[in-house]
Amino acid sequence: MNLEGSTALITGANRGIGRHFAQQLLERGAAKVYATARDPRTIDIDGVVALALDVTDPAQVAAAAQAAPDVSLLINNAGVSTGTDLVTGDLDRIRLELDTNLYGTLAMVRAFAPQLAGGAILNVLSRLSWLSFQGANAYAVSKAAAWSLTNGIRLELAEQGTLVTGVLLSSTDTDMMAGWDIPKNDPADVVRAALDGLEAGELEVIADAETAAAKAALSRYPLSV
Repeated sequence: MNLEGSTALITGANRGIGRHFAQQLLERGAAKVYATARDPRTIDIDGVVALALDVTDPAQVAAAAQAAPDVSLLINNAGVSTGTDLVTGDLDRIRLELDTNLYGTLAMVRAFAPQLAGGAILNVLSRLSWLSFQGANAYAVSKAAAWSLTNGIRLELAEQGTLVTGVLLSSTDTDMMAGWDIPKNDPADVVRAALDGLEAGELEVIADAETAAAKAALSRYPLSV
């Protein structure tokens, strides 16, 4: 996909990876960037169109699609991690992760797909799409489902010529990972790799060596870390 002259909409664009997407798309010559957040007042990026959007609210998703009918690139970046496990974790927190990371992404795809013929969708996924991590197992379930969703909508939208790409990454230096004392990717590097992959027409972008190793290990044994 040629990003120069494109019109993009990014969910969760007020900070972290989403903010880098907005900035780098403008730098690459995007004609318009819709930057969305639950509170659009938190978006402080020059040159974007700020929109209110909670991806778990069907009315707000529909309103965003109506407000941005010219979108040619949808970036599903909004996500949540509650640090919840499955067997004893709070079910409401598990549902929140699924509602945001899976059903929120699906809601955006369903709302914007009709206008994305010849355009693209980029879903921000995770190394935990392919393995589990105690203390974040609800997140892993939601991202595994989002990876499967990405593969499914790719098949369903192929006939209308929509490129569907997933970017998968390990721990990255964002607010979501602030409490984890582990090595982290630079979010600017992750976004650069994702946008390079989109421009090259890649179906899957692996942002770092840890994530590549996790995918390679799927054929050998059940994964855990």
